[in-house]
Amino acid sequence: MRRRILLAILLAVTVTACALGIPLGYTALQVVESLTREDLAVRAQQIAATLDDEIANGKPVNLDKVRLAVPTGGRLTVKFPSEVDRTWGPWPVEDVVAEEVPMSRQGIVRLEIDAAPMRTRQTQVAALVALVVVLTVAVGTVVAIVTARRLARPLRHVADRAARLGAGDFRLDRARYDLYELDMVAEALDASATALAQLVQRERDLVGDVSHQLRSRLTALQLRLEALTMVPDQDAAAEASEALDQAERLADVLDELLAAAREARAVDAEPVDLASELTPIANEWREMLRSEGRTLRMRITPGLMARVTPARLREAIGVLLDNALRHGGGTVALSARSGESVGGETVVIDVTDAGNGVPDELAPHIFDRGVSGGGSTGLGLALARALVESDGGRLELSTARPPTFTVFLPVPKAGDLPGLNWPTGRSPR
Repeated sequence: MRRRILLAILLAVTVTACALGIPLGYTALQVVESLTREDLAVRAQQIAATLDDEIANGKPVNLDKVRLAVPTGGRLTVKFPSEVDRTWGPWPVEDVVAEEVPMSRQGIVRLEIDAAPMRTRQTQVAALVALVVVLTVAVGTVVAIVTARRLARPLRHVADRAARLGAGDFRLDRARYDLYELDMVAEALDASATALAQLVQRERDLVGDVSHQLRSRLTALQLRLEALTMVPDQDAAAEASEALDQAERLADVLDELLAAAREARAVDAEPVDLASELTPIANEWREMLRSEGRTLRMRITPGLMARVTPARLREAIGVLLDNALRHGGGTVALSARSGESVGGETVVIDVTDAGNGVPDELAPHIFDRGVSGGGSTGLGLALARALVESDGGRLELSTARPPTFTVFLPVPKAGDLPGLNWPTGRSPR
């Protein structure tokens, strides 16, 4: 893209410079010759006027009186019919510039000079015009390079962002380029990212609801089959036992499918040391809070590991801290610890502040798109939840007062990293 833009601008500059430079150079050559001939014609007219005065006074033609009007190295010739030509000055070279002026008695004054000085000036003027053209193309090249870089960089950024969006990275990007059309594309990508995040969230909710319903019905079916295995009829009991085995295998398959779906969502996730990952985030937001007269405290269990995509984690935690800055109050606390969840060991990250909290009527819908209690867009928390769930985690509003948002992240599995063989979110001691 940058090469095409550069070539297009250079072609336009070169064509324009040539279209203007060639006529300008030709005109300059004609101007130099015209000025030379005009000066020669003026001198010839002066000589003719002086000689006409001499003739009118009855005096003979004397070229000595007009020698000062002859240019240096020039040759003066005065012609009269039936008379010998009168000349003064050296014999001219082959390439001359000559001007003739009529005088009385049908005479002619011819003034000639060597054309070499005029050709030299023409060459100098042509070189100057060529230099101007070259400088114009050079300046155009610099402008083209700067413009190509200015246009290509945001275009590459937009292309990379579109690729990330296609790969499932729904983070918002606040970068703008001061180019109206590209800014429109960036806004469209933001809207698309939010819409896709909500779509994926709804699909995941649907999958969760379906899996829950299947699990409930399957559990009820297993209970009925277990009861049937206790009937006196041996054939019926055997059939019920076989059906119970099939139901248990179906339950195992369901668990495997759900686990595979969670792993597919978190395909880019990797084991991350939360202390090293959250510290830069806290330092960045600490300065923003300090400018508002507030503080940020951080407490993280040393060696705490989580399986997460670093970029998504930074964006999600950034959304939570931004929410605390905009809508909260007092001290903001960021903490991370090991915890327990329905699926077993997990890593828990809490973001809380000392503000008024979340209103009761808003709490059930705090993660819904477009829902906000402070006049904002209501997209940040919805996106943060989608990002966390993309890595197989959860984001919940733990308490409304004080407002505490809790992120539950999966712990790394044995084999994710060489030497990583502990089953919990803590490193070996």
